[in-house]
Amino acid sequence: MKAYLLRLSNDLRESYWFLPTVMASGALLLALAMVYVDSHSGTDWMDGLPWLYAARPAGARSLLSSIGGSMIGVAGTTFSVTIAAVVYASGQYGPRLLSNFMSDRGNQVTLGTFIATFVYSLVVLRTIRSAGEGGSATPAFVPQLALLVALILVLCSIAVLIFFIHHVPMRIHINNVIERIGERLIKEIDERFPVFVGTPLKERADDPRIPAALRIDADRTDYDQRAPVRSEDTGYIQLIDDSALIAVARDHDLVIRLHYQSGDFIHKGSVLLEAWPIDRCDEEAASALREAFAVGSRRTALQDLRFLIDELVEIAARALSPGVNDPFTANSCLDWLGAAMADVARRDLPSRLRADEDKALRVIAHPVTFDGFIDRAFGALAQYASADMIAGQRFLNVLGDVALSCDDPERIETLKRQVHAFRLLAEGALNGACRDSVLARADELLRALDEPDYKRRLRDGAAWLGGTA
Repeated sequence: MKAYLLRLSNDLRESYWFLPTVMASGALLLALAMVYVDSHSGTDWMDGLPWLYAARPAGARSLLSSIGGSMIGVAGTTFSVTIAAVVYASGQYGPRLLSNFMSDRGNQVTLGTFIATFVYSLVVLRTIRSAGEGGSATPAFVPQLALLVALILVLCSIAVLIFFIHHVPMRIHINNVIERIGERLIKEIDERFPVFVGTPLKERADDPRIPAALRIDADRTDYDQRAPVRSEDTGYIQLIDDSALIAVARDHDLVIRLHYQSGDFIHKGSVLLEAWPIDRCDEEAASALREAFAVGSRRTALQDLRFLIDELVEIAARALSPGVNDPFTANSCLDWLGAAMADVARRDLPSRLRADEDKALRVIAHPVTFDGFIDRAFGALAQYASADMIAGQRFLNVLGDVALSCDDPERIETLKRQVHAFRLLAEGALNGACRDSVLARADELLRALDEPDYKRRLRDGAAWLGGTA
């Protein structure tokens, strides 16, 4: 249930209808409240304000009609501009970035403000009556306080319109798009590590805590002791409720091994996980474990760090395509990827073994490795950056900057393998002076990484490893 609610919350944040609907409903209640106050307090309070004059029924109707008509027109124009900006951004930067613009709070508030002002004006307009309407003894009624609030809402709408005119071009500026993705990636890394699901246990070779039935080399007898829990949905895993997995495994004294992680595609009948022992995984436990997975039609950044990395990679790859040929946009993506990977390099990544509060093994998750992150970020971009001298040099600069955050020799070896692979690609993709320049930089980085005091050598080479725009 928690996974479903979190997914629903994310869907509402990325919708253009939810916040405007809430604001329109609030405007309706505000209008009713103001009319109620006016009907009970009268207009005597205005006599002490010489600069404020009470409106007559005809003038009040004209004013509210003008406000309502203009607001719904501006709302339509605003919606058209927003959709045009979204279409441009998705076509220019990639369709997966559509959710970034749909979740923009500024656009939602702008649309909601105009619709709310329209609804408010319409409701208040309905309550105005002239003398004699509905009977000869019926007095005139003009909700003066409600009318004053309508004018305040108009001023707020004008301020929001000015904000919107500035906000839209700033929102689709490529550097701002990249910055928002990069900042969210770094924020998610900070929140996700070092702990993700349960309490990490230090893993050892041939760890005896892993049941024989859940080992890779399990024989047929042990394998038959696994209880597969199959998916009933088709789509992308958007969220895994880690606390629910631990709680169910503990309540039924199970050890489970995950087959998928957030961002993976599953179909009906896919084995989400396997539980051991089989006799304790009844239908109730299987249903509870299945509910810990939220499945949707698309990938989201709720738990999927790979999705945020892929967004930056996609922007950079499009920028380096022959039709666009914009290496400086790719450089910006590489800078943010480097900042995120440098953050990962300074962290202890959790093992795949996760325990409950009693330190009992409950979940065997997918391993989170530095190699996997580096390959996802830089391995996917190497084929594009290696064909461009500007992007190729920045690619090596960023790898050198990540190395400055590494203290683990194994992680340095990972970076060296990435530099070697990139060097081979650049050697075949570039020609002449461009190739010589990139290869020379790759060789210099490799020589620095081969030394025990590689950090000092990298810092001494700051003229080309850092500070280049």
